[in-house]
Amino acid sequence: MGKKVSNHVTWVGKTDWELKSFHGNELSTYDGSSYNAYLVRGSEKTVLIDTVWQPYDKEFVSRLQEEVDLSSIDYIVMNHNEIDHSGSLPELMREIPDTPIYCTAKGESIIKGHYHPEDWNFVNVKTGGTLDLGDVTLTFVEAPMLHWPDTMFTYMDAGEGEHILFSNDGFGQHFASESLFDEDVNKEEVYHEAMKYWANILNLYANQAKKKINEILAMNLPLDMIAPSHGIIWKSNPTEIVEKYLEWADAYQENQVTIMYDTMWNSTRKIGEAIARGIYKVRPDITIKLFNASKEDKNDIVTEVFRSKAVLVGSPAINYGFMHSIGGMLEMIKGLRFKKKKAAAFGSYGWSGGVVKQMTEALKGCGFEIVNDGFERIWVPDEGVLAEAEEYGKQFAENL
Repeated sequence: MGKKVSNHVTWVGKTDWELKSFHGNELSTYDGSSYNAYLVRGSEKTVLIDTVWQPYDKEFVSRLQEEVDLSSIDYIVMNHNEIDHSGSLPELMREIPDTPIYCTAKGESIIKGHYHPEDWNFVNVKTGGTLDLGDVTLTFVEAPMLHWPDTMFTYMDAGEGEHILFSNDGFGQHFASESLFDEDVNKEEVYHEAMKYWANILNLYANQAKKKINEILAMNLPLDMIAPSHGIIWKSNPTEIVEKYLEWADAYQENQVTIMYDTMWNSTRKIGEAIARGIYKVRPDITIKLFNASKEDKNDIVTEVFRSKAVLVGSPAINYGFMHSIGGMLEMIKGLRFKKKKAAAFGSYGWSGGVVKQMTEALKGCGFEIVNDGFERIWVPDEGVLAEAEEYGKQFAENL
């Protein structure tokens, strides 16, 4: 079961090739994922860092027993207690009920709320707290709201080549692989999943992330690896993903415009495509991407919005409002609090307009800077209306 990470660390997690959605159906995970747990063996003490999701609890404990005598595990460190990381604790604690669990005070509260244990031995830790394993030292760093209030990082110092940050969800990606390290997989795919993870989960906490990363960098600690709780371990150049996080946390944008829409009889689609043509004629340097929100993966669209400097959102009128696919997308985006992005709305209608005004208000609620009042036309657009839409696209581009 175990895979060697370093001389003192063994990966004892679970690779989930079948996982296609996460957080219910809120996050797509087409590349699968992993639940990374790590066994740290010092010269005097042994520590387990995190567990795996509950559906794999019996498999986890059984395979852990193949790797180590469970009674020799002196401590359990829980960096974050969402169920995909803490789910195997009840099964494990049935085997070693007296083993101390090191976590934040919030972590203890969450574990108790999840599993209602009566007599588990909790040890609450704070930033700067340490655990001596003999020739290995673990140092704890609280990292609240990255992305739960209980989160902490654990830094391991085991000498040259073995300075590892166990970062839990931070720097993670939903990416299944038999290989452990970034140097052994397709980096482009991994970075895509890392950005998707940031855009859809962590961006809301960008300020906290930036502050915590700078706090850790100020410690000037040597760093050989970053070992997150999902996906691969950053080994070849671990500071690269740290630099990416700082970049993503700083109102990130690329030279891109994303147009997302839904359509009933293709009127709104045609308008959106005409607007795209207009943008391109004025700004051929800009990457323009169009997505039908009812047909494309919602999390991929969110990631593209995150990458963009501006967004256009389109819908026909239905029941005096806009289509539910657009409503859902705007609700997701609102919660993620993207910054310094421009936006406008467009659409079509039959006998009652006003949907563009509604979407414009929704875009304001998402924190976008509104470029103008939008573009709305009745029934099916003819060549004249499409020319107007193209002209509208040119005007939109001039404001970027």
